Amino acid sequence: MRLFPRARQAVEADAASPPLAEVDIAAVRAEARRAAQAEPKEQVAEVTGLDADGVPCRLYTPADVAEGVIVHLHGGGFVFNDIEVHDAACRRLANRTRLRVLSVDYRRPPEHRFPAAPDDVDTVVRWLAGHPLLGSLPAYVHGDSAGGNLALVAALRNPGRFRAVVLVYPFLDPTCASASYAVEGGWKADAEWYWAQYAADPTDRTDPDFAPLLADDARLAALPPTLVVSAEGDILVDEDEELAHRLAELGVEVVAFRAVGQVHGFWRHGPVFPAAESVMAMTAGFLTQHG
Repeated sequence: MRLFPRARQAVEADAASPPLAEVDIAAVRAEARRAAQAEPKEQVAEVTGLDADGVPCRLYTPADVAEGVIVHLHGGGFVFNDIEVHDAACRRLANRTRLRVLSVDYRRPPEHRFPAAPDDVDTVVRWLAGHPLLGSLPAYVHGDSAGGNLALVAALRNPGRFRAVVLVYPFLDPTCASASYAVEGGWKADAEWYWAQYAADPTDRTDPDFAPLLADDARLAALPPTLVVSAEGDILVDEDEELAHRLAELGVEVVAFRAVGQVHGFWRHGPVFPAAESVMAMTAGFLTQHG
């Protein structure tokens, strides 16, 4: 496998990090917030903090807003990141799609294990449906990495609620058994650690709301049009593309795109990875197509 230079540099930098099992979770979270606050941020017409029946959210409204709202679920292995860390990416998403973006600050493990996160997302979805302004707008759901898992689960739990789904290298399979996990430097141990933090009980690993690849055909077939983005140098590439193929066989309108030469995490770092901007444009086009 060949990576593009910037992706290769990211891999080399990450290789110097300690295993996740040895990190101070609170310190890593704090450092991610510090780094995010230092990032350049695009102007958005309005950014508002909201309380969605107890779940903190942030609503981004672009200047030339069109009719629609994207529920965005951030990545971070379920454990890390929050709406502050994803602030710059959500600003770009709002500006590129011309849609409102509702970023959800769901509860995270190990303090709050499964099903806290998907339950928080359900709370937001119900709140959104009853909102006097937002509830009347076409709704979409979007997530990257662990947020992709939560976005898919939200669509499965709330059939008919969303016009379209966008999954950017979603984290789907707690068995970590696909061939792409064997790639050198693939961080399989880190993936296993994330799943271990998320699970409250071993039986959770067989729950389709935890591992959505286990969802039955009938539930998956009811999904709205879905865009799946994978990265060539990502340990998740096989499970992401397995999902896309399965949805296609079930008759779901699915578009799948593999970002050649890219690694997991590229989407959030637009100034570093030009492919991130292309995926933003692709997302905007896909949602416009299904508005």
